[in-house]
Amino acid sequence: MFFGKRDFRAVRVGKIFPAGRDHQKICDFGGCSMQQKTENRKNYVLDTNVLLHDPVCIYSFKGNNVILPMVVLEELDSLKSREGLCGCQARQAVRELSKIVEGKAQQSIQDGIALTKNILLKIELNGYHNMPEFADELDLKKNDNRILLTTLSIRKREPESATILVSKDICMRLKAEALGLQTEDYENDRIVLDDLYRGHAQATLPSKDIDKIYDDGGLPCPKRIKLYPNQFLLIHAKDDPARSSLVRFNGEKLEPLQFENRSAWGLHPLNLEQKMAFELMMDDAVKFVSVTGGAGSGKTILATAVALEKVIEQRAYRKIVFVRPVVPAGDDIGFLPGNEEEKLRPWMGSFYDAFESLMYCGYNRKPRKNCSEDNVSVDSIIENFKSSGVIDMKTFTYMRGRTLSDAIVIVDEAQETTPHIAKLMLTRAGQNSKFIFIGDPTDNQIDNALVDSRSNGLVYLVERLKESPLTGHVTLSQVERSPLARLAEKTL
Repeated sequence: MFFGKRDFRAVRVGKIFPAGRDHQKICDFGGCSMQQKTENRKNYVLDTNVLLHDPVCIYSFKGNNVILPMVVLEELDSLKSREGLCGCQARQAVRELSKIVEGKAQQSIQDGIALTKNILLKIELNGYHNMPEFADELDLKKNDNRILLTTLSIRKREPESATILVSKDICMRLKAEALGLQTEDYENDRIVLDDLYRGHAQATLPSKDIDKIYDDGGLPCPKRIKLYPNQFLLIHAKDDPARSSLVRFNGEKLEPLQFENRSAWGLHPLNLEQKMAFELMMDDAVKFVSVTGGAGSGKTILATAVALEKVIEQRAYRKIVFVRPVVPAGDDIGFLPGNEEEKLRPWMGSFYDAFESLMYCGYNRKPRKNCSEDNVSVDSIIENFKSSGVIDMKTFTYMRGRTLSDAIVIVDEAQETTPHIAKLMLTRAGQNSKFIFIGDPTDNQIDNALVDSRSNGLVYLVERLKESPLTGHVTLSQVERSPLARLAEKTL
């Protein structure tokens, strides 16, 4: 069953942590008889929303049978023509399945197609007709009921194997449990938010070691301190409780910050966490920067200021590309009037607000030259930048097939992406490009029903890329927007 903008994350009936997704090589797709099944093989029946969340999820069930009810294929077919994230995921899933079944005989598809990692993929015809005892209890006009009865039919036909319905829809899993079915949530690549890599740590060292960092340009990282490349370390002096220093690990040694006393477009970081994020954003050697934090922590204005500084002042890149998902309205902007830019304008408010703060009085309340409120408007400045090709605003829908070169790309609300879409965004990177992903990966800030705080694309990238010297991450916990915003973030 496909579900729209609803929150199914309050209750979990079950969970599954499938194997990794090494699916680049697909094995011989010849038919596989049921005799190939071993006693420990399980039947995993997939709901439509699982394929929408991860279009290549079929490769995550190592050593088991993956079964797709016919109604799931029908739902994918009806969804693939939609605009936005849902349609994109549906099309990707359909293409992946098409590559697998192309040229296969009907009997081969029904009996099973062998995939890599000893996975057997089967398309199940409408098995719900084999369960007449439920005809009066379940409305067969509803697709989720057809999936439920198909799963029951498979369990009845193959009692020697465990049959499990995998769905990201809590209501679907509850209904299945009521029918006596075993259910599991699809949790491949899920991250526990409390365990998410924060990008900084603390340690205690002698003052002489702190001096070496600044006098010698660096200090080999002590073996007892485990850090990732571009991770920050707040060092407290062992022999001087009043002394502390913020340094950065370059993969080999601890070194001083490069941009500690710099500003960008009139903006100065206001706290240690913002200093860390600012350092990564300003460093052109760091090609991917992710920043997470709550409302008012400074994510958007930091990224916007650095982008303006890099493009307008330093000319390190040719243009700025702002990208944002359009999820709250059902991820489809086609019904809105106007061209793409006019459709996107309501969703780009955070960038316009950041521009306004930077242009008029700045984050540090210092007016910028020639940017008084009397002689210029934010809209006119942005329109001038857009018409000259300095600024481009896009949604995920319009990014497929593009190569973003000589650009600094800011992806706002990145917690709304699935891992698959987040990966697609990064694969748009061309020569001399830098990507900054910002967002708040808590459940109350996610409108996309296909992901939650543990399975969204932002946390996926943070964890998967943290070991690379090309990437860096910082979590912002302090609210700097205003005392009222700080109060609301803390107490409400």
